[in-house]
Amino acid sequence: MLIRVPKGWDLPEREATPESAYWNRRELLKAAGFLTAAPLLGAGPYPAKRGEDYAIGTQETEEWAATSYNNYYEFHPTDKTAVKGLVGKFKPMPWTIEVTGLVNKPQRLDLDDLLKTMPFEERVYRFRCVEAWAMTVPWTGFPMSALIKKVEPKPEAKYLRFVTALRKDEMPGLKMAPWYPWPYFEGLRMDEAMNPLAMFVTGMYGKPLPTQNGAPFRVIAPWKYGYKNPKSIVSIEFTAKQPRTFWNDVASSEYGFYSNVNPKKPHPRWSQAQEKVIPKMEMRPTLMYNGYEKWVTAMYNGTEF
Repeated sequence: MLIRVPKGWDLPEREATPESAYWNRRELLKAAGFLTAAPLLGAGPYPAKRGEDYAIGTQETEEWAATSYNNYYEFHPTDKTAVKGLVGKFKPMPWTIEVTGLVNKPQRLDLDDLLKTMPFEERVYRFRCVEAWAMTVPWTGFPMSALIKKVEPKPEAKYLRFVTALRKDEMPGLKMAPWYPWPYFEGLRMDEAMNPLAMFVTGMYGKPLPTQNGAPFRVIAPWKYGYKNPKSIVSIEFTAKQPRTFWNDVASSEYGFYSNVNPKKPHPRWSQAQEKVIPKMEMRPTLMYNGYEKWVTAMYNGTEF
């Protein structure tokens, strides 16, 4: 007969915390604001299974580069390399997203709950900034259509409007650039949001999103310029009319509503025919719709830019 001799570090079964008590305690801690850094180890979808349906064979950017070169005006309006060092006060968890407007099921979504229920996967997407720099990132998220179906849009809902976090004590760039119409706001047409490429993203490189990359909840629509992919989203409104957008309000002659990547349409102040690939800034040709033509061309007539 096999006799097991307990080790000194073994915990007697009678002293183990019951699973139900553990989860009740976790909910209390979350409500009290103590679980603020990230989902508990093992609770999130990281790393998620990689999907290959939308791969276009671009080499991934090294993680250190993609997390160190970031446009995020709420933290610094001009210096992309400074953003990473200015995000320390930002609290990405707990997080909720308000869904309002023309839906049958308006609701307040808890991000932890979404982490448990949405069909997460990792997808490697090209990312193109309107300023002509580019990277390729493995994002973790779920199709935007999954959340849209969950809230049941009404037939008259034709657009989604996104609003992002406004926390002056945690986002130093808001004080550096008070002349902008904060908080940041953006929008997509309903068919764009329902396109299988469009994602809500909560992670990258097999881990939760860093704050400088939009933690904890952002949009990725890879055929559009980066500013069409708002970060740190706190509300989603379904509307019948095309919503105003942040950069179109600031400079309408430079930033249209659609802002699809198009090498043939220059920005008023620079060409879009070439792009600089971080971190070495090598030049390469810009691809139409950032390389995603076969998935998105049918939505447009060639004039929506």
